[in-house]
Amino acid sequence: MAADDPEGHDIEVHLDKLLSEHGMTLTELANRVGVTNVNLSVLKNGRAKAIRFTTLTRICEVLQCQPGDLLSYHPGSSSGNPRKS
Repeated sequence: MAADDPEGHDIEVHLDKLLSEHGMTLTELANRVGVTNVNLSVLKNGRAKAIRFTTLTRICEVLQCQPGDLLSYHPGSSSGNPRKS
C-alpha cells in the first residue's frame, strides 16, 4: 500500500469473472448470500474496506470457489483507483 494513500489497497476482486462463469447476476448472488446488492457491488468494484468471513464463506459456498479464486494480491497496484477484473 502506498504510504500517501491510506485508503488504497493491492487486492484485486474477481467477482465479475466468477459470476460470468456461473451464469449468475449480482442480484441473484446477493439474494443467495444474504447481503444487499449495494454491499456486493462495493466488493465487486474493489471499493470494499473489509469483508466478513461469514460473507466470504457464503460467497464461496454459492460460487463453489476458494477465497483465492475471488481475491488476489498484486503488490504495488494501489494508485488510488480500485482495480477489478
